Amino acid sequence: MNPIIDLVADLGEGFGAYTIGDDSELLEIVSSANIACGFHAGDPDIMAATVAECVRRGVGIGAHPSFPDLRGFGRRDMGLTADEVRNDVLYQLGALNGFAAFHGTKVTHLAPHGRLGNLVAVRDDYAKAVAEAAVRVDNELIVVAQEGELAAASRDAGLDVAIVGIVDRAYQEDGTLVPRSQPGAVLHDPTEIVDRTLRMVVEGKVRCANGADLDIAVDTLLLHGDNPGAVQLARRIRSELITAGVHIAPLAEVMDAKKKAA
Repeated sequence: MNPIIDLVADLGEGFGAYTIGDDSELLEIVSSANIACGFHAGDPDIMAATVAECVRRGVGIGAHPSFPDLRGFGRRDMGLTADEVRNDVLYQLGALNGFAAFHGTKVTHLAPHGRLGNLVAVRDDYAKAVAEAAVRVDNELIVVAQEGELAAASRDAGLDVAIVGIVDRAYQEDGTLVPRSQPGAVLHDPTEIVDRTLRMVVEGKVRCANGADLDIAVDTLLLHGDNPGAVQLARRIRSELITAGVHIAPLAEVMDAKKKAA
């Protein structure tokens, strides 16, 4: 069986008259979307339009909840309690579920954004709060995460976990990302990024910052579209994967295929 992978990007991250990223271009490349739910970006009109376009193109829909930090784009620690985190995730997931239902589809995955996404990987209380919100709303939701507290809490709750590969970030030997504050944390050479992506998907390995190889099994690859050249790089990654015999499909299909192959 040839490898199968989902390509996902963060979409709907504008607000009012402001837009971030080129959603129309990315929707030609990705098979799933993390849709902003109004707390770090997005508003009812943007959410409705993004969901409708995903349905039209057959792109899987995922909730991208964050801290209530519109001004800081969800990148700041808000000092919330675990209960507040759970309720904020419920609120955002409920909003996106409404738009999905209106357009005759459903939310298939949940991927925390920004600082919330960083903290659920290392904070047990936040991780359990997000997993509880997800499973109580829909026990078929797929939680997108790196290995860490959220992945563990979600599995404990009976949820499927899709491991995400970050194609333009350097990894440490424990599977976590090199902090952005350190040199070399973000990769910029398109050829290096494409080569790393292919190896990650086809061989199940990634070269760490210290030069050692790390075994990694990814279900979805996060692509970016909010910086110069990002869309062109995303298109190249998709093309090179297909040329290598990799099947690209929405996340739910990827997870089903891997279960059948196990």
